[in-house]
Amino acid sequence: MLRSVIIGAVAAVLTVPPALAQSSDTLPVIVTTGEAEVRRAPDRAWVTINAESRSKDPKEAQRQNVSAMDAVIAKLKGMNLGDDAIRTVAYELHPEYDYVEGRQILRGYLARNSIEVRIDDIARVGDVLGVSVGSGATSVGGLRFDLKDRETAEREALRLAVADARARADAAAAGAGVQITGILRIQEQRSPMPEPPRPMMRQMATAEFAQADAPPISPGTIEIRSVVTLTVMIR
Repeated sequence: MLRSVIIGAVAAVLTVPPALAQSSDTLPVIVTTGEAEVRRAPDRAWVTINAESRSKDPKEAQRQNVSAMDAVIAKLKGMNLGDDAIRTVAYELHPEYDYVEGRQILRGYLARNSIEVRIDDIARVGDVLGVSVGSGATSVGGLRFDLKDRETAEREALRLAVADARARADAAAAGAGVQITGILRIQEQRSPMPEPPRPMMRQMATAEFAQADAPPISPGTIEIRSVVTLTVMIR
């Protein structure tokens, strides 16, 4: 990202207290952009677990699906992940068709139930995946990592970004032979969306997968960025 240093003037009536605005129509300013990045090891994870069932009869597809997901949830609850660690995120039942010589022929019905599981101990992610598949899940995916105390890391990144912007303003003022007299504005450039999750992982549930040891999980680090624009008054 480009960092900018701008020396110029802004309308005082829009940005400074009325008393100062009465003494001058414009103020000379320096505008700088500061940025910072804070890295933390994640301590929380989410994974999406799916159970799919097929049958010629929609009620039977539903019955099989309920049985499969109940078994998965029972196993997960036995891992003491927390009372609010499991939530349903999607459920669907729809027909599936084959096409023969341009004709649509009903093959049967698919029932799919998806739950999201929060894991507050990263070391247990592999065990959760293994238990889920071994108890009846047909696929797992959407693995993502985050921080339990994300706000603290965000505030630290913001503090460092402001410090970076101020250091640039000081350097610009020294280079221009002027003096900073005060801060006019600090504006955080917030993104409308949170940081995207870590790259998704998807693993189809197979007998070999269920019987294998818990898969190795490497969470890496969480990167939290902050960018601010600082406007200071000079003379």
